[in-house]
Amino acid sequence: MKVKGRNVLLTIMTLCLSLLFLFTVQPTHHTVYAADDSLQKIKDRGKIVMATSPDYPPYEFQVSKNGKSRIVGMDVDIMKQVAKDLGVKLEIKSMSYDSVLVAVETGKADVAMSGINPTAKRRQSVDFSEIYYNGGQSFLINKTDVGKYKNKAALAHKKIGAQTGTLQYNLAKSKIPGATVKGMDKNTDLVLALKTHKIDALGIETPSAEAYVKNDHDLAMIKSGYKLNKNETGSAMAFKKGSGTLAAAVNKSIDKIKAKHLTTQYLADAGKYMKVNTNNTSMFHYWTYFAKGIEYTLIISAISVVLGVLLGTILALMRFSRSKILKAISVAYVEFVRGTPLMVQVMFVYFGIGIIVNLPALLSGIIAVSLNSGAYVEEIIRGGINSVDKGQTEASASLGLAKGDTMRFVVLPQALKNIWPALGNEFVSLIKESSIVSIIGVTDLIYQLNIVRADTYRGVMPVFVAMIIYFVITFILTRVLNYAEGRMKHAR
Repeated sequence: MKVKGRNVLLTIMTLCLSLLFLFTVQPTHHTVYAADDSLQKIKDRGKIVMATSPDYPPYEFQVSKNGKSRIVGMDVDIMKQVAKDLGVKLEIKSMSYDSVLVAVETGKADVAMSGINPTAKRRQSVDFSEIYYNGGQSFLINKTDVGKYKNKAALAHKKIGAQTGTLQYNLAKSKIPGATVKGMDKNTDLVLALKTHKIDALGIETPSAEAYVKNDHDLAMIKSGYKLNKNETGSAMAFKKGSGTLAAAVNKSIDKIKAKHLTTQYLADAGKYMKVNTNNTSMFHYWTYFAKGIEYTLIISAISVVLGVLLGTILALMRFSRSKILKAISVAYVEFVRGTPLMVQVMFVYFGIGIIVNLPALLSGIIAVSLNSGAYVEEIIRGGINSVDKGQTEASASLGLAKGDTMRFVVLPQALKNIWPALGNEFVSLIKESSIVSIIGVTDLIYQLNIVRADTYRGVMPVFVAMIIYFVITFILTRVLNYAEGRMKHAR
């Protein structure tokens, strides 16, 4: 048993070290890149792909019209001009802010544009264009606290919020004495935290702070007072390392935009969209968004349940195989998957495997959730098989049934009755766990919820609506599973 345990442990450790080496080794300044065809690839493809986190008005945010949403803002208008100059179409991929740079590094996008500051640390991983806009840094505060927080010094030893992975987060930690910095993925979540007094101030770029203040009369802003260089106040586009020809072409477009002072017009257009956004903030007005979220959530859950059960069954049968290799593979897989967070698995499938095969976000989400579910289903099925009395298999053998037929016609049907409650619980959990795929831009219920929050500036009500929807879905599913369990008990 000790030798077997060590073999399984060695298999898991080897897998982990291989993945760690493959995806964490970064190029040094000695790295020699292949011939630069970054621009030519885009022209041959006929489109340029932009990765962005559309929760940062006026840079990029989502607006709705006639039940459909689209991403607008200054960054989008700039990229439209770049695409026009290159003679290609523009495709926008929405994702969390901390994934946009990963997207260009792994080839999921050609350019990342989300109000990104081209700091020295980031330049080690990606190439940057020229700075296309200098916005500066500010803080959002509640209007009731205007007399209390007049400058940066007043925020010492207070709770400061900032988007995870941003310059604002690092500045708050290093330049505000005694501050407790709270990071979140979405600015909409941070604004809600501010308005509910979970944080005292929110570090944000000045144009975004101004946009929020104009559209939310409960908020006010103060200048940061940071002494910063142009790379810490300006925004630039990010490209994969070695994309010199693409960066040069984009810089020509930026020079044209600067010469014509187009960013002023782009910001004005973004302001108009934001005013339209607040016309009707009723949740009934956004029912199509929630309906679309339900559709994708059910699609992901249904497919993942089927694939998860199939994979779990195969892994369970491998666990009972006479082959030590198959047993070791099954144990190693289950231990590895159960020992890593689902969010990490989703990002690994989308970005990690994306280095080899360019998988769409929806397919990546389904694969990741299915692979995760399969590990848990395997343990459920294994427990069910072990719960069947050994006398059943002995009786089958005495009747001349082969081992495979015994498993198929005798053991598994009885095991299914025993594990149905646990299997049903896994199905219910899967619906809720599938919400994690929103981090890679899959338009599930959580993704649509964030669109509504950003579109209406209402933090709590969209969350409450999503809670009710999840409850209704899981309640109906639970009733169906209970009915099926009752039928099984009465079946002879």
